[in-house]
Amino acid sequence: MLSQENSSIFQKILHFFERIWLSIKSYFLRSVIQTKAARKTVLADGVSITKPYSFGLLNMVILFIITFYFWDLIVTTYFTVTPFELFVRRIPNFTNILSKMITDFKPDYLPTVIPPLIDTIQMAIIGTFIGAFLALPVAFLASQNLVKSKIITNFIKLILSFIRTIPTLVYAAILAFAFGYGTLIGVIATAIFTFGILTKMLYEVIETIDLGAFMAIESTGATKTKAFITSVIPQIMGTFLSFTLYSFEINIRSSAILGYVGAGGIGILLDDHMTWREYGHLGLILAVLLVVVFVIENISRFIRKKMS
Repeated sequence: MLSQENSSIFQKILHFFERIWLSIKSYFLRSVIQTKAARKTVLADGVSITKPYSFGLLNMVILFIITFYFWDLIVTTYFTVTPFELFVRRIPNFTNILSKMITDFKPDYLPTVIPPLIDTIQMAIIGTFIGAFLALPVAFLASQNLVKSKIITNFIKLILSFIRTIPTLVYAAILAFAFGYGTLIGVIATAIFTFGILTKMLYEVIETIDLGAFMAIESTGATKTKAFITSVIPQIMGTFLSFTLYSFEINIRSSAILGYVGAGGIGILLDDHMTWREYGHLGLILAVLLVVVFVIENISRFIRKKMS
């Protein structure tokens, strides 16, 4: 037999689905059936067309109800206070940490921060370069307008989808457990992420370009590879460089936290000082990171603007 508590939860779930059904039924009766005439359009030749009804609003309402209802059910079952109340109560902790970062700021710690910061930038540069270098040939193989075999293109796109599913930090953690710790792990993880993102962007661009020059060069007896290098790459080079710079900006940010899993860089210092609650050192590190990211973003934006 169900306990009284489980029975109460079960009844709540049944009541919830009953409310969902009544809402759907009422919605259809009021908004679909009654407004069908309003969505009907009669053309000049007498042919009538009924505009299809969008279920986007209905889906949003159902999703909101499910989220709100089960959020409340989980919170009241397993927590004495709601997560929002807990968040509000702990806001003073956050403000205290910020104030300590400012009042205990350690500018004399800067010489210690520079070497791991350089390692972080190097990881992002090398990883971005390797990923971008590998992305070009694979994007060629994944483009359906260049490679007629759907088996090859679909297989490559499936592999790329799997690669993009896993975050850079997870790649670094897996590689660290398998091969040990160090900046090399950060480079490989960054390269994998860049490869997955750039390849997808590139083959989508390639599939939309004009292949007149490609087919003309191929008709002279040149191989697909030669025709790709001669006709396609000049068309996509500006977009390719822009995407590469954008990936580099992302990699700078992600490389800063790869040290949490032992991949080297400034993330190791972040982890150490947060663990020991040395907020003055942490404030300096975050300030340096902010400046570096700001400078790199502006340089990248300037280069992309010149290329466009």
